[in-house]
Amino acid sequence: MISRALILFIVSLGTSLFASNWEPGEQEHMTKAAQTQNEPRAPMRAEAKIRVQRSEVKPFDQTAIPALMEVHITEIFTGDMNGNSTVRALQVVRPDKSAGMVSMQRFSGQIGRRRGTFVLQGSEVIENGRIRATWSVVHGSGTGGLSRLRGEGGFEGEFGKGSAGWLSYWFE
Repeated sequence: MISRALILFIVSLGTSLFASNWEPGEQEHMTKAAQTQNEPRAPMRAEAKIRVQRSEVKPFDQTAIPALMEVHITEIFTGDMNGNSTVRALQVVRPDKSAGMVSMQRFSGQIGRRRGTFVLQGSEVIENGRIRATWSVVHGSGTGGLSRLRGEGGFEGEFGKGSAGWLSYWFE
């Protein structure tokens, strides 16, 4: 009986001491911190100059018009996105020389201070010597410091002059 009373006294003393060290607003601060960890972060924006280092176009299916071409490209990114990319694309070339393209590319390098790789899935339009594209990060494709990367972006440019690219991104 005395040991039970002693235990209850120690527990109540510890609770009283803990409560006396409690500072107003601490619960609110802890709740906000927990919410911040669970809520998605606001997207950040990375910009880069993209230069084609090498490109190769091969016939894929020319049995009808418009022709389908397979495109292999190696690119270099400089800026907030710093690295290189290998691209594989399927292009439909219309008689007026305009084209549409779908692509997959693996970026290897860094965004800000994070280094790793990830895959971009793109859709491109080529008209009058210009290219315009949208792309998105393939879910689950990030490695290293870029694991859990998500994002969307694109690029615009003129052939032979490079492109201005951007990526609005966040980490899950």
